[in-house]
Amino acid sequence: MSRVKSLFFVVLSLFSIAEVWGQAARSPFTTVGIGEPYGSALINTQGMAGVGVSQPQYFHMNNQNPALLIYNTYTVFQAGILAESRTIRQDTSSEKSVGGNMNYLATAFPVKYGRWSTGIGLMPYTTVKYKIAYIGQVLNSTDSTEVIEEGSGGLTQLYWSNGVRIYKGLAVGLKAAYIFGSTKNSYTNRLIRASQPATYSSTVEDKLYVQDLSLTAGISYSIDSLFARKRYRMSFGATTNFGTDLNSRMRSELYRSTTSTGSLDGDTLFTVKGKTHIPPAYTAGISLSRGTKWSIGTEFSYQDWSSFRTINQDSETLGKSTRFAFGGEITPDQVSEKFIKRIIYRAGVSFEQYPYKANNKTVNDLGINFGFSLPAGRSSVDMAFRYGKRGNRSDNGLEENYFKIFFGITFNDTWFIKRRFE
Repeated sequence: MSRVKSLFFVVLSLFSIAEVWGQAARSPFTTVGIGEPYGSALINTQGMAGVGVSQPQYFHMNNQNPALLIYNTYTVFQAGILAESRTIRQDTSSEKSVGGNMNYLATAFPVKYGRWSTGIGLMPYTTVKYKIAYIGQVLNSTDSTEVIEEGSGGLTQLYWSNGVRIYKGLAVGLKAAYIFGSTKNSYTNRLIRASQPATYSSTVEDKLYVQDLSLTAGISYSIDSLFARKRYRMSFGATTNFGTDLNSRMRSELYRSTTSTGSLDGDTLFTVKGKTHIPPAYTAGISLSRGTKWSIGTEFSYQDWSSFRTINQDSETLGKSTRFAFGGEITPDQVSEKFIKRIIYRAGVSFEQYPYKANNKTVNDLGINFGFSLPAGRSSVDMAFRYGKRGNRSDNGLEENYFKIFFGITFNDTWFIKRRFE
């Protein structure tokens, strides 16, 4: 089987597996803004808790800092899927949800060997998936209603990245992403105790459609031949995701429905156009490595969401978001004849503070990651795992325990390189 056919077969298989889940697991934390951000880490850096802004990668694509694309001297293609399980706990109840979807498709190749590399990719940008039910009281009445708040959808990004070497270890990069997609939020009321019962429920459904460009700039600087025997490299990296105003359109509808016949009638309340403002984000990191044998790194991210705005949304008190991560990888012996010694092992830990509050208390996330890459020549099968806890019952009234599995493949080949000899 040719390499092209093999690649097509594997990608098709990944898409088929992703269709088994088809959607993300539910989480009440996706109700905020335009949903929960996915981040830009691929599986090779997910295994290190997402540490990648300063980590040069030779046989994998670095998707977090476009300046680091210059280290991709082969044509690299990566595809991945995500499966996840989330358990939401309150004082007296708990709920478990499972799901998964396609995580990314990405490729990069050198345009001018050692000087300029480019990459394109497709991956989620945010996800919205929640369902909250509670009993509400009708104002100035003894009647009560069942209220269901439900959301779905998310945004996707199609991006083009370029990395250029300026001088020796200094490189810069730029990533342009076209962000598009829609989210849907609905609010359903049904009388459950009333003097004049109604046989139907009423729903207000808001659909937000978004499309526009976003830019990310990156810089990387590496110093080689350090310390004993000059075997070590120290690398610094930083990125700026510029703030952007995404073109947006919202349509709000009101309709009635019953459990037996479905929708009875409906009407469009309004349609409005405007902007969704995404605030700028900053990430900086440092890493130390010894060739391809091992590397360790740490990074810090900051984003102030107080300036976030979108169409017709209640003013949410959002604040600053921060994230700290530490991780690394090790390959016992890359040229060994023993397969187990050529496996790349990874691990990392991260701590994140979200920009929103629950129960008037800050929501924090602590996660532990590990993973590995099984080599197949210059290519590999990649896996990563993350276990974490978001929020806690004593401060936030609820907590989310989650477990994520990332699975993907990486192909490296010498496409687009002109042959000198036949």
